[in-house]
Amino acid sequence: MTKAVLAALIGILAFTGAARAQDFPTRPITIIVPFAAGGPSDAMARVLAERMRVPLGQPVVIENVTGAGGSIGVARAVQSPPDGYTISFGHLGTHVANGAVYKLKYDLVADLEPVVLLPSNPMIVVSKNAVPATSLKELIDWLKSRPSAPTAGTAGAGSGSHIAGVYLESVSGIKLQYVPYRGTAPALNDLIAGQIDLIVDQTSNSIGQVRAGTIRAYAVTDDKRLPSAPEIPTAEEAGLKGFNMTLWSGMWVPKGTPKEIVARLNAAAVEALNDPAVRKQLESQGLEMTPKDQLTPEALGNRQKAEIAKWWPMIKAANIKVD
Repeated sequence: MTKAVLAALIGILAFTGAARAQDFPTRPITIIVPFAAGGPSDAMARVLAERMRVPLGQPVVIENVTGAGGSIGVARAVQSPPDGYTISFGHLGTHVANGAVYKLKYDLVADLEPVVLLPSNPMIVVSKNAVPATSLKELIDWLKSRPSAPTAGTAGAGSGSHIAGVYLESVSGIKLQYVPYRGTAPALNDLIAGQIDLIVDQTSNSIGQVRAGTIRAYAVTDDKRLPSAPEIPTAEEAGLKGFNMTLWSGMWVPKGTPKEIVARLNAAAVEALNDPAVRKQLESQGLEMTPKDQLTPEALGNRQKAEIAKWWPMIKAANIKVD
């Protein structure tokens, strides 16, 4: 093959790719949420999907693919064609911690293209109402006094709720027995029913039940109180220093997705996040909106790499592993 013919073929392929990106999308787009319907990730994704369909001109549907701390759902996205029609929704647990917990058949950085950094979710320490403690200090004293390890619900090994529980153990000296679920929504149902003792949960998942009085809240893991729940102290205000954790979320697409399509998806997500009605809905759930200058694929990629460097050593030190 001559250089001229090779150059012509490259040009044709580039033109075809650009044309495909320019026409994108021509059919519905799927966002894979790796947790159960009704949970915090699912709720955020559905709010964004409904608004993103406007600039994209196509339906954006949610597919819940649960199991293994979200790693099964992420695998489904990684294995999808790199054409922009499959988006991986995830967070600190699925796209950072799982790499240190599971023997994944994919690389969380190399096999995915970042699209947009989404709102973050401070964690909140909540218990069943039968727990007699009324403050975080009393809760920790009660947990330490139990003859057997208290039960803590999680969305699976390596999930945000699991990592937050391990983090709580490390700064407080307590020991917990983890009960894995397919998401924090079913875990919350069992907490309300009194089947488990506590969850270090995403605020957006629990705040409604806290307000309804069906569970008890002790502290948020942010460095400031939440505007949506100013009556709940921070962990530091409640006497537990060093317990600060935010569960940020993001959207990714399979590696090799054309940059023009990534840019189109990013623009749709940014438009949704800048919509006052969407912002109000997300903020009412206790979510912290991403600064506008961080709504880029690069910001998400940088955050993911920085969090891998921060959390993997802690996870490995805690010996959290699933074969």
